[in-house]
Amino acid sequence: MQGSLAMFAIHRFGSEEQKNEWLPAMARGEKIGCFGLTEPDFGSNPAGMRTTARRDGADWVIDGTKMWITNGSFADVAIVWANTDDGIAGFVVPTTTKGFSTNVIHRKLSLRASVTSELILDNVRLPDSARLPGARGLGGPLACLNEARFGIIWGVMGAARSCYATALEYAKTRVQFDRPIAGFQLTQEKLVNMLLELQKGTLLALHLGRMKDEGRLHPTQVSFGKLNNVREALAIARDARSVLGANGVTLEYPVIRHMNNLESVLTYEGTSEIHLLVIGQAITGLAAFS
Repeated sequence: MQGSLAMFAIHRFGSEEQKNEWLPAMARGEKIGCFGLTEPDFGSNPAGMRTTARRDGADWVIDGTKMWITNGSFADVAIVWANTDDGIAGFVVPTTTKGFSTNVIHRKLSLRASVTSELILDNVRLPDSARLPGARGLGGPLACLNEARFGIIWGVMGAARSCYATALEYAKTRVQFDRPIAGFQLTQEKLVNMLLELQKGTLLALHLGRMKDEGRLHPTQVSFGKLNNVREALAIARDARSVLGANGVTLEYPVIRHMNNLESVLTYEGTSEIHLLVIGQAITGLAAFS
């Protein structure tokens, strides 16, 4: 969130004044950012967003609501995307601005260590200097999401590795029928399949990272990596949970925490269905969505 979305939006699309004001403090962790794109009624279809920004003299006035925003309730600055007469535009909104408020989303069973919020913008007035001058249309926020998705490709492999390592150690020390359960064929099948997908996903992340360094990584390839690695990480977590048996649902081990968090990752930064359709369009040349 901090680097891939909030900071990247300012770095890629912001003015020199915006970069100088926010990026050094954000890089030091002295200022926290959030990224306001998703709305209560528009997630996979951000083009339909209802948040608006209208000109009023030299200023902009923003009205709307954003939902499922990480860091929203304690951020110092929000990157807010809104519809204008000229299309979608991005704005750097200090959270102390009059008319800006938040509500924390409670009763989550996933991402419990993360503060997730609703952003409310009620007649928020900003100078034109708050607009991200380099962002034009939906390509602005989608470019930011592409950065975050690339990070997810790596991050979920870390969660999967934790689950695999936990299951392997548990299987070697848990004794049933007078032998460690790691000695049973069905357990070994789970462990080997987990390791295969973990190593393939990590190699995929490495390959995409090298392509990114060379400047030839396409957003469709990022979708490929996000779809595969999240899906396989979740499968690894589920298999690890089954190896641990009842112990797998307790917080004595990290597996159920990773498993619950991965259920959210399957949805955020583009659902698995959306990434599947993006890849489908790339290989067939036919769009299955509008």
